[in-house]
Amino acid sequence: MAIGVDTWLSPGVVIHTHVEASIVIGERCDIGPGVEFIPGSHIIGTSSRRAGSGTANPILIGNGCWLGAKSIILGGVSIGDGCIVAAGAVVTHNVPPNSLVAGVPARVKKQLSL
Repeated sequence: MAIGVDTWLSPGVVIHTHVEASIVIGERCDIGPGVEFIPGSHIIGTSSRRAGSGTANPILIGNGCWLGAKSIILGGVSIGDGCIVAAGAVVTHNVPPNSLVAGVPARVKKQLSL
């Protein structure tokens, strides 16, 4: 777990750490209230137990990002520098730099100016 200089974590941020999956948040980021970082998941199991073997993947948040309130960042995701994640978005895939993403699952809605 690493958090860059001048990054703000609002009240209620939850970081689910895992020994096998690093979480790195860049510099000058603003992380809104209730944002969750969830590196762990499961492979799909058989009908007797659908949550199969556990998995864990890293999360990387670039510099200068703004993650809106109650957004969820799942394992295996990299969010590029200068991105905005809209409130309530669920980020399941990598986000290119300087993008605004929103929705469930999050999709690129706009390319942001430098």
